[in-house]
Amino acid sequence: MEVWKRNLLVLWFGVFFTSASFSMVIPFLPIFLPQIGVEHHIEMWSGLLFSAAFFAGAIASPFWGRIADKYGRKPTIIRAGSFLFIIYTLSAFVTNPYQLLALRIAQGLLTGFIPGAIALIGTNTPGKKVGYALSMISTASASGGIVGPLLGGILAEWVGNRMAFASAGIIVLISTVLIILFVKEENFKPSKEPGSVKKDLKTARLNTPFMMVLVLTVVTSTSIMTIEPILPLYIVELGSSSDKAAMLAGFVFALPGIASAIFAPFWGKWADKAGFHRVLVIGLLGGGVGTLSQIVFSNIVGFSIARFAFGIFFCAVFPALNGLIVKFTQEDFRGRAFSLNQTATQVGGMIGPIAGGLIGGIFPAQTVFALTGILLLGAGGLAYRRANAFKPVIKRHALQGK
Repeated sequence: MEVWKRNLLVLWFGVFFTSASFSMVIPFLPIFLPQIGVEHHIEMWSGLLFSAAFFAGAIASPFWGRIADKYGRKPTIIRAGSFLFIIYTLSAFVTNPYQLLALRIAQGLLTGFIPGAIALIGTNTPGKKVGYALSMISTASASGGIVGPLLGGILAEWVGNRMAFASAGIIVLISTVLIILFVKEENFKPSKEPGSVKKDLKTARLNTPFMMVLVLTVVTSTSIMTIEPILPLYIVELGSSSDKAAMLAGFVFALPGIASAIFAPFWGKWADKAGFHRVLVIGLLGGGVGTLSQIVFSNIVGFSIARFAFGIFFCAVFPALNGLIVKFTQEDFRGRAFSLNQTATQVGGMIGPIAGGLIGGIFPAQTVFALTGILLLGAGGLAYRRANAFKPVIKRHALQGK
C-alpha cells in the first residue's frame, strides 16, 4: 500500500476515534455536574466548561503550529493524543467543577489532534488527491461526532459518567498508538526560520488569500454554533410533546453529520477536478439556502429533510477551506497555517453560541435560522468574488506543486 494511502487510512481511524471521544463526553456535562456538587447555575457551568477549551485552544494553536513546522506534524499529533488521554482519564476522578474547568482549559492549551492530522494529510498527499483525502478526514470527524453521543450514552447508562470519561481516554490512547506505529511523515522540511507567533501572524496578514480563508472560517464556524443553543429545544417543539423527545432531538441533530459521512467523499473528488474554490462557493450557498429552508417547515418530517439537505451541501465547506490552505501556503509554514485556521474555528465556536443564545432569547427561533442563512449566503458571495480575484494565485501555486 502506498504511504499516503496508509497514512490516510490510519489517520481516518485516529480522527474518527478522537472525534467520538470528544462528543461522547461533552453532551453529558449537564448530567455529570450534579454528581460533582453543582446544584445551582448548571447551565452557566455547562457553557463555561464548553467554551473554556475553545478559548484556550484559540490562544495556544499558533504556538503548536510553530512547533509542528519545526519538529513535524506526526510528533504534534502524538503529543496531542497523549495529553488528551491524560486529561480524559483525570476527568474521571474530579470531585468539583473547578477541577473539571482546569482540565478543560488544559485540553485547549495542550491538544490539537485533528488539526495536526489535517496538516499531515495536506502535506503528505499527492496534489491530485488532496481534496479527496481532506474530505475523508472530514467524514471521519463527522462520523465520530455521530457515534460519540450514542456510545457515551450507552456507557454512561451501563458504567456511569466517570467511566465514560475514562473510556474516552482509552479510545484516544488507541488512536495515538495507531499513529505511532503506522503513520509515516515523508514530506517534511523543518522550518529553520527563527521567529515568534507575532511574526507568524504578520506573515499570515501579508498572505491575502490565506487571510480570506481565515475570515471565511470564522464566519462559517460562527454560523454553525449560532444555531446550537436553540436547536434541541426547537426540534422538541416541532416534534410536540413526546416521551421520546430526547431521542428524536438526537436523531435530527445528527442528520447533517450523516449527510456529511455519505457525501463528503463526493465533494472531495470533485474538488480535485473542479477546484476547491468552486466547491467552497457551492457548499456555502447550498448551506445558506438549506438553513433558510428550515424555516419553511412547521413539522418535524419536513424540518428533518431540510436539515439533511443542508448537510449535503455544507459538508463541502471545511474540506474546501483546508484545501485552499494547502494551495495558498508554503510547506514550511503549513503547520502554523492550519493552527491559525484552528484558532479561527475556535473564535467562531466562542462567538456563535453567545450570539445564538442572545438572539434566540429575544426573538423567535426562526430569526436565528434566517440570520444564519443570510450569513452563509454572504460568505458564499464573498468566496465567489475572491475566487475570481485570486485565480492567478491559484495557478501559480498549482505550478509550484507540480
